[in-house]
Amino acid sequence: MSRASHSSRRQFLAQSAAAVGGSLATPYIFTAAAKAQQAAASDRPVIALIGCGGQGRWDMAWAKQHADVAAVCDVDSRHAEEAKKVAGGKADVTDDYRRILDRKDVDAVIIATPDHWHTKIAIEAMQAGKDLYCEKPVTLTIDEGKKLCKVAKDTGAVFQVGTQQRSDTSLRFLQAVALVRSGRLGKIKQVSCAIGSADQSGPIPAVSPPPELNWERWLGQAPLVDFRFQDNPYKSRCHYEFRWWYEYSGGKLTDWGAHHVDIAIWALELYKTGPLAVRAVHHKHPVPFKDGYPTLDDQYNTATEFLIEADYPEVKVIIRHDTDNGVLFEGETGRIFVNRERLTGKPVEEMAENPLPEQAIVDVYKGKPVVDHMTNFFNCLKSREEPVSDIFSHHRALSTCHLANIAMRLDREIKWDPEKEEVIGDEQAQSFVAREPRKGYGISV
Repeated sequence: MSRASHSSRRQFLAQSAAAVGGSLATPYIFTAAAKAQQAAASDRPVIALIGCGGQGRWDMAWAKQHADVAAVCDVDSRHAEEAKKVAGGKADVTDDYRRILDRKDVDAVIIATPDHWHTKIAIEAMQAGKDLYCEKPVTLTIDEGKKLCKVAKDTGAVFQVGTQQRSDTSLRFLQAVALVRSGRLGKIKQVSCAIGSADQSGPIPAVSPPPELNWERWLGQAPLVDFRFQDNPYKSRCHYEFRWWYEYSGGKLTDWGAHHVDIAIWALELYKTGPLAVRAVHHKHPVPFKDGYPTLDDQYNTATEFLIEADYPEVKVIIRHDTDNGVLFEGETGRIFVNRERLTGKPVEEMAENPLPEQAIVDVYKGKPVVDHMTNFFNCLKSREEPVSDIFSHHRALSTCHLANIAMRLDREIKWDPEKEEVIGDEQAQSFVAREPRKGYGISV
């Protein structure tokens, strides 16, 4: 995510949170039913934050409207102390998330670590009886998603993924989904997700990690390597920039793809299956690759340019770095474009004379009046219902992003069995569906 798009994301989240105050006049938000649902709680749950960077602190500040914060955890003590301040100064501080999962007073956890830590902590949290709000992208591999779905089903945990566009209180994304599902565009033939280009770095020097950071613990399941950092211009192998390294994330495909591809898959209800084939029509990496792995280890390595085609039985999903950031749905009788600033197209204009029924939005939002994403999570803690951004559908959407990365890394088309969730006829590609963790950081399911 570029600095500009990072700011756009922050602005979107801030607008969503501000809507809690009732500033948006719409029949879909904070109806009497929604207010009654919120007022039903007679006590406040106790939560803890695991991963105290900027996104984690923002999530916790949002969650404080609904819950009390008992503890914060981070392997960077500076981040943990900042989070303690946001929590009100009384939260316990630890650098070991297991101490939080051992606590009987903690009802739910917010997980906002780097991506490669999400699954292990989420699984152990559910096994410890906790509900969870986990930032996107939830997984590093497709196999991790399969494990998360199994444990979520086995434990019955309430699991909200931090894909806030599903609770967009401006209603742009929800109206777009409702327009698609109600047939206002006719049969959808193609949907394009433009997610922007990734950062590049050039060689970054190896230096000693700062004293406040436990670098070995930060690496977790990933290989033990040198800490890399430069100040001007700022480049790093840690914190925010982890997303540009395949060792810890999936670049733009899982950063913004977890938002826009998620909306495309959700709107078309393609989470009930998966693509049959995924190919990289065009792609560019900042470093050379051999057998799917970067040959240089001192600089960002995720794809900076890409044009991906994912073939579903009756529709093609395109993922690209160029064109205007957003999602373009193209049907036989109409097309619409949606992003965080606008919803456009003739079917949108026609709503002035033929508005969507209120129930169409409610149905998209799983039969509930629309609230902000964190409120939806805490409402579901009380009702024990599935939140709007459930792990099962998110796993399927993110699998398409992971397959796109595999296709780019190996530079060939990937055939996929959506029922077995396995690559067809390509052992090397199948080996990228899972990843061997470093000793001591395995996941037990």
